[in-house]
Amino acid sequence: MPIVTQAVGFRDSPEETAPPAIDTTLTVIPARHPWRWVGSAFAALVLLGIVHSLASNPRWEWGVFAHWFLAPAVLKGLAKTLLLTLAATVLSTVLGTALALARLSGSPLLAGLAWGYIWFFRSIPALLVLIILYNFAYLYDHISLGLPFTDTVWYQWSTVDVLSQFAVAALGLGMMQAAYTAEIIRGGILGVDPGQHEAAAALGLPASRRIFRIILPQALRSIAPTAFNEVIGLVKGTSIAYVLAMPELFYTVQVIYNRTQAVIPLLIVATVWYLLITTVLTSLQYYVERHFARGALRQLPATPLQRLRGWLKEKARG
Repeated sequence: MPIVTQAVGFRDSPEETAPPAIDTTLTVIPARHPWRWVGSAFAALVLLGIVHSLASNPRWEWGVFAHWFLAPAVLKGLAKTLLLTLAATVLSTVLGTALALARLSGSPLLAGLAWGYIWFFRSIPALLVLIILYNFAYLYDHISLGLPFTDTVWYQWSTVDVLSQFAVAALGLGMMQAAYTAEIIRGGILGVDPGQHEAAAALGLPASRRIFRIILPQALRSIAPTAFNEVIGLVKGTSIAYVLAMPELFYTVQVIYNRTQAVIPLLIVATVWYLLITTVLTSLQYYVERHFARGALRQLPATPLQRLRGWLKEKARG
């Protein structure tokens, strides 16, 4: 005899299975931020006040500024500043990399010497280094190349001829910056996963190839932002070379306003040029960081230019 079972308490009626009705009379009110608007209005008023003051105050002497901004003497000083920055950056990068690798080496002598160099040059002012180097000829009037601890000399140069104003400034700033660069690079290398070191060593790769082909490319993601910050600081630090009477940008501006007595306009000339250099370096930093981020992000964020193009396309379609 077949057994018939019947579920009790369950019905498939449309009334019970239909989703609850949504009240369409509700009005969604977006969040309001009144203090944000107040702050924006205050910032706009301050900005307009600054612009009005710059435009209406005749003591800024914008005509004098325009006259000297592209003057040949100023451009020559600007070129000297850029060349000095480039030379000091190259020297600090090469020397700083060597110091960082020496500190991480297994040799106690190399690690100790690198630590001593970094300790010494981070402990004294850059101005003191430049003055000592500029007077180095007092200690050694000749620079010789030959066999150590013997009288055999292959080449010899006068210290005064070798250590010119530009050479002293580039060497002093480069040696000072190398101490900071070494610590930046060392920190970036230590930030790489130790498994990368172990995997590269397990493959039998030489130490130099492990460092320059595997470790450093990954470390550059964390090295690049701080390194560019140091380069920007070095651009402004070149102004300290005025103590050597080297005609870089700041010294040139000083000479001009001492002669013309137009102090503020000439200082604004130097300020704008430093701002332009820093802006270019900041833009370069953005794209360098974006380049090294390719191995860490699946999809890179849009650049400001790409975002502007997308916004223009949306406006054109709308």
